[in-house]
Formats: sequence, C-alpha cells, structure tokens
Amino acid sequence: MKVISADHAVAHGARLARVEVVPAFPITPQTLIVELIAEFINDGELDADFLPVESEHSAMSAAIGACAGGARAFTATSSQGLALMHEMLYAAPQNRLPVVMVNVNRSLGAASGIWVEYNDSMPERESGWLQVYIEDNQEALDMVIQAYRVAEDREVMLPMMVCLDGFVLSHTVERVDFPDQHLVDSFLPKFKPLYLLDPDEPVTMNPITPPEYAMEMRFQLHRAVDGSKEVIEKVDREYGALTGRTYGGLVDTYQMEDAEIALITLGTVTSTARVVVDHLRSEGKKVGLIKLRFMRPFPSDELESIAENLKALGVFDRSVSFNGFGPVFTETRNALYHLGTPLTNHIAGLGGRDVTFKEVREMFTVIEEHAKGHRVKECHWHGLRGDS
Repeated sequence: MKVISADHAVAHGARLARVEVVPAFPITPQTLIVELIAEFINDGELDADFLPVESEHSAMSAAIGACAGGARAFTATSSQGLALMHEMLYAAPQNRLPVVMVNVNRSLGAASGIWVEYNDSMPERESGWLQVYIEDNQEALDMVIQAYRVAEDREVMLPMMVCLDGFVLSHTVERVDFPDQHLVDSFLPKFKPLYLLDPDEPVTMNPITPPEYAMEMRFQLHRAVDGSKEVIEKVDREYGALTGRTYGGLVDTYQMEDAEIALITLGTVTSTARVVVDHLRSEGKKVGLIKLRFMRPFPSDELESIAENLKALGVFDRSVSFNGFGPVFTETRNALYHLGTPLTNHIAGLGGRDVTFKEVREMFTVIEEHAKGHRVKECHWHGLRGDS
C-alpha cells in the first residue's frame, strides 16, 4: 500500500496491466500519469515503448495503430487534448480496438480553466467508447486493470475511457493498495487481437464503407456497447473475488433498501453525498444514493429497477447540455420516462467549483419537496451567484 495521487495510481495500474505501447502528449492535469510511466520504462519496471508524439491527435492515432498491430495500448489526456483527439476517437470503436485511455476531467474551451468539469468527456459518449467515472484513487488503479479485461473481452472488443476528476483526484493523495503482479496476470492475460495488422500478411482495415454496409456496422457497434453490460458486471465480480474490492459494476447504491427519495451522482461528489445521506438518515429521513459509474453503456434497465419505488429522484450533473438540462439528467429522464418518477436536475461544480455538504443538502431538500407533491423547478443550479 502507498499514499499516492490518482494520476500515479493510474500509472501503476497501467504498469500492472503490462501495457506495451504508450503514446503520450503532456497536458495538465494528466501529465503526472505519463511522466511516471516513462520512469517505469526507463527504470526497467515496465517493458513498453513510450512514444512522445507531437499532439494528442497523434497520440490517439499511434494508440490505434499499435492496438491494430496486436499491442496493449494506453494513453491519457484531458480537456483540449481530448477535443484534439476527436477525429481519431471514432476510428477505435468501429475497428473494434480495445485501447484504454484515462481522461482527467477538466473544463473545455473558453474561458480557459484547468479544473474539473465533465464538458470534455460527456460529448464523446457518442463516439462508441465505453465510459466510466471514478470516485477515488483506489478505484482509479483498479479500473485501469478492469478496463483492459472488459475492453479485450471477445464479446466486447471496444475502447474504454476511464474518467477521473482533475485535481480533486489527480493531485490529491490517498492510500492505495496494489494487487500482486501474479494476481493481475491471472486476471488479465496477454492481449490477443481479434484481427491483426501484420506487415507480413497485408490487409486493408477501415476501408470506405458504402451505404449497403454502413447501417449494419452502426448496429453491430450499438449491440456491442449494449452487450458490454454483462461483461462489466462479470469482471467486477471476478476482480472482487481476487482483491476483495468491488464497485457495483454499472451502478453502485448506498442506503437504498428503504429509500423514498434519492440522488444520482457520479465522480467524487459521490463521497460528499454519502456523508449527506448519513446526516439525513440520522434525522429519520429515508434517503438514498445512486452512484452512476458508467455513462456508456448507460444502465437504463438497472436504474429502472433501483428507482421504481422512489417518490422522487434528483440527478447531479457537472456539465451542461444547453437543452435546459445536464447530460446525465437527459439520459436518466429518457431511461425512466415510463416510470413517471418525479425528477429534478442539479447542476453544480462547473469549472472546478467546490460542491459542498450544504449544496448537496440543498439538492435533497428540493427532491424532498418534489416528493411531497410541491411544485419545484426541474433544473437547479447550485452554488451559483445570482439567480439560480
């Protein structure tokens, strides 16, 4: 066990996963990840090729090429770097290449900022990458290892994006337990590509696709993303049996057994919300917490099962869709539409602003009023100066 940041936990996760090719371009707040991986390679602790490329577009291009050539590929980025990768992001899923990338969430675009917001990764949820959001540093290490196991499963063969909160996790130290290398090796065998790009046996990959085939390709990708749900749950259970640590698969819950109202969170706000739930429970209120881990695949059926008896449900968002709501709320409302559960959206923490106990408490107050049948706004901005 060591006391390390989430960035360094990710680097150790990549080392334990025995990644073979690491194309990288520095960007705050992810740079600590690739710096430590470079040290591992230099010190002989990791047998891998480190490619210092000229941009994030090149980093993703190289990762895709390496994976197509049969190597376990890893890279990391953030914010504008992820945006610069956008074109190449779409090549990995359709070619069924299980690249794993860590995105350290940071606000995107003007006004520039280096602090956490999910407006960099949320738009990329439509690219065909699986997306998981992390709560703490231990989960960061464990999910890098689990990500390869899920992504490389023959029933999945899709890239995975592991998202973690910039600075809240990336530069904050916590105790992290390292699984033994032999245990990781037994859990995560060497990567065997579905199709290999071999110079000795030339083939064409990703040719132009006419209308006669394009729809079927999209449908197969849709089916693969949805089909990854069972693999994610299975891998989480198997990892738990080996290490004693499970994360709930697609969704984790807290105090939901008899809950009448609940809040959906993702990322580090979940830890604050858990404390608020305990406080409200001490006051006799039947409240619960739903930790949404995966945005892709989106756990619609799982949320429906959890929320079917709730009197009201709130949804936290750390980004905005500019359709009046946040993306997590929009997806949740779509998933639970036929249940008729009263829903409210709670936007907070944009641009790295702290989401405090008081603000999460305010979210529950709105949800409670909604459950009583009182009229409330559908979307609330918390911690906002001026009219919310």
